[in-house]
Amino acid sequence: MSPPPFTQLTCLSTRGRVLFATDEWFASADNLLSLAPPVFIADKFTTYGKWMDGWETRRKRVAGHDWCVLELGLRGKIVGIEVDTAFFTGNNAPRVSIQAACLEPGVGADLIRPREMGTCASATEEAAIAALGTDAWRELVPRTDLQPGYEASRYHYFDVSSDDVWTHLRVNMFPDGGIARLMVYGVVAVDWEKIASTASVDLVAAANGGTVVGFSDAHYGHPRILLQPGRGINMGDGWETARKKTRPAILTVDASGLLTVPGDDWVVLKLGHVGVVERIEVDTANFKGNFPESCFIEGCFYEGNDVLSASVTWRPVLPRSKLSADKQHYFSVADGSLVGGGDAINHVRFTMYPDGGISRLRIWGRKALSGRL
Repeated sequence: MSPPPFTQLTCLSTRGRVLFATDEWFASADNLLSLAPPVFIADKFTTYGKWMDGWETRRKRVAGHDWCVLELGLRGKIVGIEVDTAFFTGNNAPRVSIQAACLEPGVGADLIRPREMGTCASATEEAAIAALGTDAWRELVPRTDLQPGYEASRYHYFDVSSDDVWTHLRVNMFPDGGIARLMVYGVVAVDWEKIASTASVDLVAAANGGTVVGFSDAHYGHPRILLQPGRGINMGDGWETARKKTRPAILTVDASGLLTVPGDDWVVLKLGHVGVVERIEVDTANFKGNFPESCFIEGCFYEGNDVLSASVTWRPVLPRSKLSADKQHYFSVADGSLVGGGDAINHVRFTMYPDGGISRLRIWGRKALSGRL
């Protein structure tokens, strides 16, 4: 099964937190939110049993079912949810349902604690979570069968039909078992009216509504990682493409010192708000032997749905510029490295030559009311 289009949207669950779980005997619930692909280590066991990379509860011997409550990393409209049962082949949760709520910031913060296997919810935690009335939250995914975590059956995709903004989820497994990962995709909700027109903000950050529209390759990492906060923690925390098969046997450079290797990789990003670019950061953190030789950034103001078409006019924002390993590269209007004459844009196209990895991309600027290019 090919992933549905909604999996290209922003992952709202990234950097989310677990507030509550009824049981975490074999594996803690915070594994659900890990961005790393699930792994299986055949001979790894713990005091509590077989080590599993996911959330796994004990075999239920009392009335009820297991469930947990998650706070999303980004508040927004949920378009789709992915439930992955990878490697839970004889112990996967047989059914799941998902509910949602929109809560004020800080609600449930007193429930946050280090998640540990071999534990279950205390009476104090049960009383605190009961105050949130989670059993009455809106149902986004009705009770649905889950398949075992074999490669052919591990992925489960659910379209969500709701225009509401959500901040928290309740994930119900019936009655017990394991789930490896939960990915929540959607559109970030940002109140741009509260952001002054003179403020300099990262227009492409996921937290500010930046999204990936299209890309050439994502062999080792999806380009939406570019839009995440903070610096990358390792080489897996970034966008990395495959090596270009078109590279010649012997590389050459032009008169300006830039590689003349044919081919490139690109990503088109939609800004969270139309704006005027003032500064750009290209961060190659952790990419030491596989950073791009150089990059080129263009912008456009385009309100249609086919910004990837050849008819769209792109203008340079950052001329092709050399990059280095494991480094934050800064460019600005003030230092003369950026061009564009103050035009307002709502999309950028980032091209790297010829291939490689980028950890983060920041497009700092001021919001604008309209665009012209």
